[in-house]
Amino acid sequence: MKKKVISVILSALLAATAFAGCGSDKGSENSASSETEKAAGTTETADSGEAPQGDASDSQYEDFITVDVFDSQSNYQGIQSGWFAKIVKDKFNMELNIIAPNVAGGGDTLFQTRSAAGDLGDIIITGAANGRLQNLVTAGLVMDMTDLLKDKENIHRYDSAIEKTAELVEEDGIYAIPSEVSSNSPTTSSEGLEPNYGVYVRWDAYKAAGYPEVNTLEDLLPVLQKMQESVPESDSGKKTYAISLFKDWDGNLMTNAKPEASLYGYDEIGFVLAKADGSDYQSLIESDSPYIRSLKFLFDANQMGLVDPESTTQNYDTLFTKYQDGQILFAPYAWLGQGAYNTEANKTEGKGFMFVPVKDETIFSYGCQVNGNAQNCCIMIGSKAEDPQRMADFIDWLYSPEGVMDSCAQTANTCGPEGLTWEVQDGQPVLTDFGKQALYGEAVNVPDEWGGGSWKDGVSALNYKAVNQLDSDPNTGICYDYTTWDSVLESQTSELTKDWQEKMGAQTTMDYLADNNQILVAPGSGYVVPEEDSQITTLRGQCKASIVEYSWKMVFASDEDEFNSLLDEMQTTLKGLDYEKVLEYDMECAKAQNDARVEVVETYEAENGNAATETAADDKADTAADGAADDKADTAAENDTTADTATDDVEAEE
Repeated sequence: MKKKVISVILSALLAATAFAGCGSDKGSENSASSETEKAAGTTETADSGEAPQGDASDSQYEDFITVDVFDSQSNYQGIQSGWFAKIVKDKFNMELNIIAPNVAGGGDTLFQTRSAAGDLGDIIITGAANGRLQNLVTAGLVMDMTDLLKDKENIHRYDSAIEKTAELVEEDGIYAIPSEVSSNSPTTSSEGLEPNYGVYVRWDAYKAAGYPEVNTLEDLLPVLQKMQESVPESDSGKKTYAISLFKDWDGNLMTNAKPEASLYGYDEIGFVLAKADGSDYQSLIESDSPYIRSLKFLFDANQMGLVDPESTTQNYDTLFTKYQDGQILFAPYAWLGQGAYNTEANKTEGKGFMFVPVKDETIFSYGCQVNGNAQNCCIMIGSKAEDPQRMADFIDWLYSPEGVMDSCAQTANTCGPEGLTWEVQDGQPVLTDFGKQALYGEAVNVPDEWGGGSWKDGVSALNYKAVNQLDSDPNTGICYDYTTWDSVLESQTSELTKDWQEKMGAQTTMDYLADNNQILVAPGSGYVVPEEDSQITTLRGQCKASIVEYSWKMVFASDEDEFNSLLDEMQTTLKGLDYEKVLEYDMECAKAQNDARVEVVETYEAENGNAATETAADDKADTAADGAADDKADTAAENDTTADTATDDVEAEE
C-alpha cells in the first residue's frame, strides 16, 4: 500500500520531544474486572454502582454525555464506575459505557451486529489485523482524526507509529492510533521484571513440598501434586487445586493451553506456532506440536485431580477471585497469581506467587513496539460520535503521562493517580500506603474525594495500554512501570521475597532468566496481518471453532485412549474443513512477520547506532541491598537474533 503523508502541524518543541526508556520493567498485574454480565449488545450499569458525578465545574465541556466505547480488550460491560470514572467526569464531563465482546458471548458476533447497524460506538478499541481497519474506514464507521488531533501534544509524540498504522488504509488521514507505542529498542523486552509467561506457583506450597526441581514441563505435574497435598485448603478453607481454567479468551485455540507452549519460545499467529527467533514454525494440530503437548499436560493434570472441576463453566472474574483466596496454586502468568494474591500481609507471612524455573525452557518475550501494536489493538473515533472533538481530547489524554499512569489495568503496571497511589519524595516516585495496599491485591476502598467505592471496581475498564509501561514521563523521567522504581525495589524485603532470592540466587525473575539464557525476545515490529480473502475467513471460523471444542474435550477426556481418539478425530475433522489451506496462508504471514522483525531491528540500529542489539547485562535491577539502583533489569538478555510472531495473548482474542 502506498505511503501516505499525514498533514499535521508540529511545533519545534514537539519535533524535538523524545522519550527516554527506563530499562527493564514489569511486575504484578491488577484485575480491572468487575462482575460481568452476559449481554448481546446492550449494556447496563454495573452492580458496583453508578459512575460518580464528580465536579466538572472546571471542565470546558458544558453538556454531560454518555460515551459508548466498543472495546475488544475489556472484560467488563456497563458504565465505568469509581475513581477512574470520576477522573473522566471531572476532565471531560462524560461517562464511559463499555460495550465488551468478551462479556457479550465472545467472538465477532457483537462487532458484526453493531457494524451492520452502522454505529459501532463513539470510541472504538479493536485490532487492525486482517483488513479490519480498512473495512471500518470503507464502511464509514470511523472518522479521520487529522484535524481533531492537529494541536495535540501527546499524540504527536508518536507520529512515526501513527503513520505506520495509516499505511494500512488506502485513504489519507489518521483513522486509528496504535496501542503500546514505545521509544525503546525493539529487542528490549516489554515485560519488565517478570516475563508475561512463566511457571508461577504459591511459593509457600512449593516450599512445603521441599523446593523440588523441575526439569521439563511434564515434571511440573508431580510437583504440583505435592503442593496440593501440602496446602489442601485455601485461606477461606476451600479445597485447593493446582490449575484452574476459563473460556473467555478462546480464539484460534484454547487460550489456556497457549502459555505452556510459550515456555519454549513459541507464540501463535493464526494456526501457526512460531518460535521467537524465527527458527521454527509448526501447525497447531500436529501430534507433536507444542500446543498438543500443552493439551496433554492439562489432560494429565486433570487425571491427577489437579484441575478445578469448575474450569469449563467459570469466567475470568470467578477465576481471579479464587486466586485471591489462595485456592489455586499455579499461574501461567505473573500478573495473574501475583496481582491477585501477593498482598503485603501475605508476603510478610512468606505466602505468594513466585517464579519457578523449568530447566529446559526458553521463555517467549514480547519486544517493545516502536511502531505500536495495531495488530492487536488501536483506538478510533466512531463516525457517529456526538462530540468528536471531545473524543479526540480524551484519546490524547490517554497518551499523556497522566493518562498513562491513570489507566492502570489488567495488562499494565502503571499505578493510578498521583496523590492517591503514589507521590514524589525528594525527586523520586514512591508508593503511598494506600498504593501499597491497592496495587498488591488487598481489597481497599477509595477515599470519597477520589470517587469512593472499591479500588478494584474503579480501575479503568478500558484495559487499554496506550504507551508501553517501560517508557518514561518525558517531563520527569519517571518510568511508568512502578515495579522498577528504586523505592519499590528497595522495599522488597518480605519473607517471601527474601526466601525466593536466597533460593534462586537472583534479585528478580528477569535477572535469573537472563543469567541462565532462558528468555527469548521477539523484536516488536508492529506487523499487522493483512486482510485475508473471504474463503479463508469462512474456513478459519469453522476450523477454530473445532479446535477450541476438541481442545476442551481432550483436556477433560476420561482416559488417554479417549484423548488420543479425540485428537485423531479433530485432525480428521479439520482436514475435511480445508484446514491446510488456512495453515498455508498463516505460514506466509508468520514468515512475513519475521521479515518485519528483521527490518525493524535493522532500521532501529541504523538510526540509533546499534542500540537495538546492545545487551542488557548492565541494566539489571538490583535491590537497595546491592546499592545499584541504576542497574535495572533489561529483559533482552543478549538477543542478537531476529524473531517471529508477537500477538499479546494476555489480551482477549477476537
